[in-house]
Amino acid sequence: MTVGTITHKVPTPLAAAPAGRYRLDDLMRSEWTKLRTVRSTMWTLSMTVLVGLVASGIAAAVTRSHWSTMSAAGKAGFQPVDATLLGPYFAGELFLGILGILVISSEYATGTIRATFAAAPRRPMVIAAKVLVFGLVTLVISEVAAFGSFLLGQALLSSPAAHATLSSPGALLAVVGTGLFLCVVGLFALGIALLVRHTAGAIVAYVGVILVLPSLGSLLPGSLQHQIERFLPSEIGGVMVNAAGANPNAITSSHDFGAWAGFSILCGYTGLLLAVGTVLLVRRDA
Repeated sequence: MTVGTITHKVPTPLAAAPAGRYRLDDLMRSEWTKLRTVRSTMWTLSMTVLVGLVASGIAAAVTRSHWSTMSAAGKAGFQPVDATLLGPYFAGELFLGILGILVISSEYATGTIRATFAAAPRRPMVIAAKVLVFGLVTLVISEVAAFGSFLLGQALLSSPAAHATLSSPGALLAVVGTGLFLCVVGLFALGIALLVRHTAGAIVAYVGVILVLPSLGSLLPGSLQHQIERFLPSEIGGVMVNAAGANPNAITSSHDFGAWAGFSILCGYTGLLLAVGTVLLVRRDA
């Protein structure tokens, strides 16, 4: 009697999963999808433009209606460029700063950051994609808000009120500088969120730097106050909005940096926050 031979197949070892075959542009498409499909993003970006336009339009219309009753000193000191850029300046600081925080902190709050890093383990590349996508979006929105507010405001500041055009000294640089400042402030807030990783804590830290520190600086002696305040982001932004400060041949105050020197300092702050946050992100659990 022949007993059949039972043959056992040795299972073939599973091939190792390929290392992450993704590029920066792949991650950028992913981040763009995440950013644009969140309803709050579109609302925040829309409010940045809308509030900036409305605030600048109201300021210009009110100034025009009261121009004939203004004092000679008031007319002489009126800055038409500054008046029409303050709307997008304050709106952008608020809305884009909060949005920059939510880009990071909301993923930690919902736990989706773990899925993101599971799909793309190279964390610095993920952060680079977030920074590039958010930076490009905020730059476009900031410049739209700045140019739109300037053009609307100057149209409402009709004669005899003082008004300006993009060809006026320092005007174009001030408008462009306002958009650049708001873009970098949004990234500055993103850097804070990368360090803090908690929405409420990051917002408190951001508001403290943008709003509280300038108020505390006013308690210092005059000379020391000016020396410290000129390093603050809000002071740097104020110089950039000012047409005289945006002019490379003029500085608004002997204590201020020029607009572009200050902007370089702000970029340095932002780069440092993002670099430190990325290093800690690699070392800490998600």
